[in-house]
Amino acid sequence: MSAKKADKKTLRVKQIRSGIGCPRAMRETLRALGLGRMHRITERPDTKEVRGMIAKIPHLVEVVE
Repeated sequence: MSAKKADKKTLRVKQIRSGIGCPRAMRETLRALGLGRMHRITERPDTKEVRGMIAKIPHLVEVVE
């Protein structure tokens, strides 16, 4: 089982700017990524859906190694 987990790639996403003043869709994308407060980091699976969410709000988040 742990071999499967090691094969799965993950992305660590950090919120670098506030969603205040952004359109509702951008704030909802932040929440979908598990973010909502400044400097919070979440770990998400490296899928095309997650990469698409990050691409929609590149000015609010950054991918940490």
